[in-house]
Amino acid sequence: MSTIKIENLTFSYYGYVKPVFENVSFSFDTNWKTGLIGRNGIGKSTLFKLLLNQEVYKGKITKSVDFIKFPPDLSDTSKLVIELYEELISDEEEWKLFRELNLLNVDESLVYRKFETLSKGEQTKILLAILFTREDGFLLIDEPTNHLDMDGRKIVSEYLKNKKGFLLISHDRDFLDGCINHVISINRNSIDVQSGNFTSWYENKLMKDQFEISQNEKLRKDIKRLKEAAKQSQIWSDKVENTKNGVKVSGVKPDKGHIGHQSAKMMKKSKNLENRQNKAIEEKQNLLKDIETKESLLLRPLHHHKNPLISVRNLSSYYGKRQILSNISFDIKQGDIVAIYGGNGSGKSTLIKILLGLNHEYSGDVKLASNLKISYIPQDTSNLAGSLNEYIHQQGVDETLCKTILSKLDFARELFEMDMKNYSDGQKKKVLIAVSLSKPAHIFVWDEPLNYIDVISRIQIEEIIKEANPTLIFVEHDKRFVEDIANKIIRL
Repeated sequence: MSTIKIENLTFSYYGYVKPVFENVSFSFDTNWKTGLIGRNGIGKSTLFKLLLNQEVYKGKITKSVDFIKFPPDLSDTSKLVIELYEELISDEEEWKLFRELNLLNVDESLVYRKFETLSKGEQTKILLAILFTREDGFLLIDEPTNHLDMDGRKIVSEYLKNKKGFLLISHDRDFLDGCINHVISINRNSIDVQSGNFTSWYENKLMKDQFEISQNEKLRKDIKRLKEAAKQSQIWSDKVENTKNGVKVSGVKPDKGHIGHQSAKMMKKSKNLENRQNKAIEEKQNLLKDIETKESLLLRPLHHHKNPLISVRNLSSYYGKRQILSNISFDIKQGDIVAIYGGNGSGKSTLIKILLGLNHEYSGDVKLASNLKISYIPQDTSNLAGSLNEYIHQQGVDETLCKTILSKLDFARELFEMDMKNYSDGQKKKVLIAVSLSKPAHIFVWDEPLNYIDVISRIQIEEIIKEANPTLIFVEHDKRFVEDIANKIIRL
């Protein structure tokens, strides 16, 4: 057992006004199974970089273990898995790898295949197995669930539950609940360390927020009062300055020489008062707590005269000689919130593309209502680059509504002016979600929309969907999200 200590940590990215961390201090134990939680862009992955000594920082990080990064940087993905094991671990005890693969329900024969030929889910499990053969290191695990289906997430969560200790970034609530016993939460103004899983942390946070909302309200009233007093001080200061300069007061032009000394003293007094008031305002503002507000947002999906909107009968599709979809039939009616459920490679994205008219390699009958307006979110975010404003206008959506949605998802105002290529993956996904929700549509089609999206934003998106009640068909492996919003499931 050992402790990792972070003391007075300060770090800023070049060109950013606000530091990511400023004089931050906390500690955690290497035996803890710790979840790292926080909004997109708040510094979770940055903290990993600092722990791995990949960025220059001020402060001190004390540790007695080697940090191991997941996913690791691979030199050549065309190598066999067993070759990558030898490269990353540098020992000949291959039985350790097979032990870990067995715990993850991975076919041992995959180690003799080229890494790049494996599915994303298989790659994730194999890399975790390789890295956990090291018994002298401490894993920093960055979003392992993005390419795992529900069954895969359950297996990996159970696997991690039985490990000694790690630091894990994940936004899947059920996944976190299944494997962590401590939480480190990065907030706007602080970092908290707490024992328990995600659910216990979130319940405590809600109770804490309810108490602090009233305290914040009192502080805001104090700030308003101080600002009004500061404004009056400024008015008084201006009057003193006018008197000093010989401006008539009450119709009389005073003698500058007679009042010069007294005026200077009054000026100094007013400035001191103003400075004290401004300092008090700043101190009060710094006391405002890290409360996540989840304001409601009114959205109005388009109504279509026809029902069902989509009708599918006996749909089948092949990928080469392999059958992906087999005789699928279903209807999508207005108000349906439909989850497409299936394991990796079961044809979920194929079905989405067929419904969108992007894939014509199928048999069966697919009927869409005439003039059906569809709002689509793809998995891929790599095309997002350049100006956010220009992208919003290109998509033909209301700029005010789109930015309002982004703001409610804790999208920092300074991001509006940044090149989107510099956004995090989570920030890019938020752009796609905000644009989709801003489009007037009869039906929304989302393909894994929550990849990289932070936990609090997931809860907010759930609330937006519940209030707007759109017709939605989506692919998502976040079990909690599916259970909370879906009223129909298509199983593949």
